[in-house]
Order: sequence, then structure tokens, then C-alpha cells
Amino acid sequence: MSHRYVLGISAFYHDSAAALLRDGVIVAAVSEDRFTRRKGDATFPHRAVEYCLGHAGIGVGDLTAVGFYDKPLLKFERILETYLGVVPAGFKSFLMAGPLWIKDKLYIDRQLHEELGYTGPIYYCEHHESHAASAFFPSPFDEAAVLTMDGVGEWATASIGHGTGSSFEILDELHWPDSLGLLYSAFTYYTGFKVNSGEYKVMGLAPYGEPTFVDLIYRELLDLKEDGSFRLNQKYFGYLTGLTMTNDAFSALFGAPPRQPESRLTQREMDLARSVQVVCEEIMLRMARTAHARTGSPNLCLAGGVALNCVGNGRLLREGPFTNLWIQPASGDAGGALGVAQLIHYREHKQPRVVVPGADSMHGSYLGPAYSAEEIEAYLTSAGAAYERVEDPAQFERVAGYLADEKIVGWFNGRMEFGPRSLGARSILGDPRSPKMQADMNLKIKFRESFRPFAPSVLRERVADYFELDADSPYMLLVAPVRKERCIPLTDEQHTLWGIDKLNVPRSDLPAITHIDYSARVQTVTKGVNGRYYDLLKAFEQKTGCAVLVNTSFNVRGEPIVCTPEDAYRCFMRTHIDVLVLGPFVLEKAAQPAWKESTAWQQEFQLD
Repeated sequence: MSHRYVLGISAFYHDSAAALLRDGVIVAAVSEDRFTRRKGDATFPHRAVEYCLGHAGIGVGDLTAVGFYDKPLLKFERILETYLGVVPAGFKSFLMAGPLWIKDKLYIDRQLHEELGYTGPIYYCEHHESHAASAFFPSPFDEAAVLTMDGVGEWATASIGHGTGSSFEILDELHWPDSLGLLYSAFTYYTGFKVNSGEYKVMGLAPYGEPTFVDLIYRELLDLKEDGSFRLNQKYFGYLTGLTMTNDAFSALFGAPPRQPESRLTQREMDLARSVQVVCEEIMLRMARTAHARTGSPNLCLAGGVALNCVGNGRLLREGPFTNLWIQPASGDAGGALGVAQLIHYREHKQPRVVVPGADSMHGSYLGPAYSAEEIEAYLTSAGAAYERVEDPAQFERVAGYLADEKIVGWFNGRMEFGPRSLGARSILGDPRSPKMQADMNLKIKFRESFRPFAPSVLRERVADYFELDADSPYMLLVAPVRKERCIPLTDEQHTLWGIDKLNVPRSDLPAITHIDYSARVQTVTKGVNGRYYDLLKAFEQKTGCAVLVNTSFNVRGEPIVCTPEDAYRCFMRTHIDVLVLGPFVLEKAAQPAWKESTAWQQEFQLD
């Protein structure tokens, strides 16, 4: 009996990716930037496709169908109508974007056939349908409401849908130019961070600020309705007519021009971040209540870039009307590749869907490349690295000891994660009890802003002992409060601190993962989904009594998460990571040969 293979592709905007299904089962999914090492790579995902097909042991000729995650002609219609609607103000922008569209994006059908060498059928679905499919079909629910929120697809910027069995329908949409994702991106741009990648920095900065601008946002920028729909006052935004997210009127409204990237952060940026986060959470809650009213479902599935706002997700779980919440770990555009493949399987091929109660079908999001011990050792030998092979369970005991001694460990284990979070396959780990761990990781390892918080991985059966959470959070997409008995109240003097000065005040007995608002972005770990990472956590618990580790992505700022053993060793040698674990091999920094770095990389990250 021949298998039915469906390949999904997202490309040409940001976060290009490929995903492959075999008879509806997710075989592989990966973003192109993990291979090219260009963060957010938008080019055609040649290497991602090559990996997916290679992992399945098939060629292009074995594909039953190929899907693309949005409808380029419909998107071009929106762009053209927008420019015509604001003529002549957007002419400069159109001169830049129009020819590129005509050259690269209108003839995707032909391009897909040529790039892939593929002669079979190609399907397209609307952008928010791809997001909704990626949220519902892999979820552990046979029936659920589906909420998608992002910048913009073709016309839609948010949607409410309802999924049952192997089908779902979109019930309502919010349309361009009114967009929660673009509102958040406008403040990302205005506070000096990069749009489409810096939004999580705004979220991390928000607890340092006060919501001083919330009333101004509601009064001038936003006409918000009770059902979560809204209108944005385009007087203040530049994305319709120009090349920036905000304009001079926005700057005048908030009293200053946009912050220059990399310049000093002030209390003003912190207050702006807090204010837009408050507004974002309120809109998410209103949209969720509307989705519940429309569907009557106890279950909610989320996708789209806004679904990566884990602070808002935490509030949805605690305060929203739904009993159960499931979030697609690759909620951004990369996940659209998976969504369109699943739409083809269930809608076009009319295949049945089997749901295992309590289990999703994402395989922990461990859907990328893995490397055998032989492949790893061949690389280490070629690099002249000093290493020792340490088999399980002795390795867990050894690494737990390093961590308990406040060593920082690069952990390279099994198949790489699909999505923006490291989940124990390509992670940098540390001891959450260490008061210096956050600063060391931010400044010596990640070369990133000191205000950024780190997330905890915790044994699933122990999560309620540390956090105000007793639910699965396998994808690090829920923020929860640290349990009150673990928190350290601020003194009167500490209460008077402002902004970044609050950073180094310990707030709990796990200071490295407790953000300044006493919260944490939690990942729960189970034996069945990531056995080796679970065993490491258990070994650390047995040694220290603590069932939590600091877990941050295995990369430095501006680079994608590492993919290969070579990527991992390079990152290890470029940073102050103390120990590298590559599968069964353990490497100590002190034993390694001298590393010669390129001048350009030294200058970019200001290394000694």
C-alpha cells in the first residue's frame, strides 16, 4: 500500500519553512533559517524541503500534493487596493514593493513547480486558514474554538473558527488595516526593536514599566468594541503609506521620536511596553470571550504571531472562559507550512482524524534534524575538539553536577525543535537557584539585553510545587505566577527602585527564572515526550532537591538556534558556555583548543 505524502511550504515573507505529512502524521517540519543561519530567512526553503524529504526517505516524485500557506493573488489585491486608496502618499512604498511582487510573488505556482521539480497538484489556502489548521488539527481536542491573531494575511488580521473532527470553519474575521499584531509591532518599532522579531522583547520589557499610556492608546489609537473587534486610527500609523510602522503624528502623540535601536532604554520605553501589553491582553481576552460565545466549546486553540504572547496566553488560561487551551508551538508564519499540509490532508483528501485524548500530535515539536553519535564524533574529530563519551545514566549524573556547580551547559539532544522556542533539544541550561545566572547568561552567553527574562523547564508532576499552574505547558507558551510561598517580598527601599534597577533584586528562591513581576514562562517536561531531558531534570532534582532548570535557546542574539553539531560547537567556543553536551559526548571548555574568531563577529558582539 502506497503512502500519501503532503508537503506544506511557507515562503517569501519571513520565516520560510517546510513540513511533511505521511498519511496525516507529521513526519518533519523545519524553518529554512536553521540551515542558512540567516535569522527569519524568507527565501524559498530549499534546504528545509530537502531535509523533510530526506528524513522520510522519499523524493519529490513520491509527493501526493504540495500546499502553499497563503493566496498570493489575494494578498496582492489587498496591497494594490491599499496603495490606490492612499494615492499619492504611498507611491514611494509602492515603487519599492510593487516590482518585487510582480517579479517574485505573483507567479508562485510556476515557481513552486520549477524550484521543486514537481509536476503534481499545488493547493493554496488563505493565510488565517493555515494558522487555524495548524492550531486545531494537531491539538488534543476533537472539538474546539480556534482563534488566530497576527499582523495580516491576505485581508484577515484575526479570525474565530470552530473545529470538529476532521473539519473546521472560519466564523468571523477582523480585516486589514485593523490588526492587533500590527499595533504591537508599531510599539515594537517605536521602542527601538526590530519588527517581526523584537515583539517578545517588548513583552519582556513590559513588567518594568507602568501602564501610563493605556488611556491614551484607547482614546487616540484604538476604538475597541466589547467583542474584541476594533478600529485603528490610521492618522498615527505609517504602514499604509510609508516604510515605517509609525509616523510623525504618533511621535507627537507620545512626545518623542522613536527610540534609536541599541540606545539606552529609559522608563518611557518600559511604560510604553507595559501599556501596549495591557491593551493586547484585553483584546485577546475579549476575542476569546467572543469565540466562546460563538462556539460554546470548552476548548480553545491558538495560532498566529500574537499567540506567541505567552503573558496574554497565561491570562487566557487563568481568566478566560475556556477550560482547556492548546497553542501551536510554531504559531508564526513557519507554522503555516504545517497548517496548509493538514488542510490538504483533511479537506482535499477527506481523510479521517484520530485524536488521542490528552495528547497532541506535534511529537513535542521535535520535528527537525537529529545527528547520530557517529556523525557527531566525526565532526568533533575533524575540529580537533577534546571530548569524552559518557553514556546514560552516568551522563545525567555528571551534567547535573555541572549545573549544581553553577556551570552553564549547552545541551544538544535528539531532533531539533520546530518553532521559536528551545525545548530541551537545542538548549542552554543553568541552575535557577543561582542569583547570578540571569546576568551571566544574558551578557556572557547570549550577548543580549540585560532585562530579558529566562524561562524554566520543570518536571510536569512538580509544576504546581513551583508555579500557580497545574496544566500542561510543553511548548513554553504560558506565563504563570511563581507560587507565593517561594517569593521574596520587596523591602520598602526596593519598592522605590525603577526600571532596570529592579533587575538584580532576587524575587524568589529561583531568582534566575523569576521575572520582576514574580512570573515565569513555564515549560513542563514529561518522560514520554523528551525522555533524556526529563532524565536530566530528575538527576538534577535528586542532587539538589530542585526540579527546575533554566532553559534558553542555544544561540546568541541575532542568530538562529543551532541546528548541527558544528553550529553548537561554534556557539560553545564563541561564548562563555562552560560545558557542551552533544548526544553522548561531553566537552569541557577548559580542555578545548584555542578558538580563532572572525574580526567581523567580534566587532558585532563586542567580544574581548
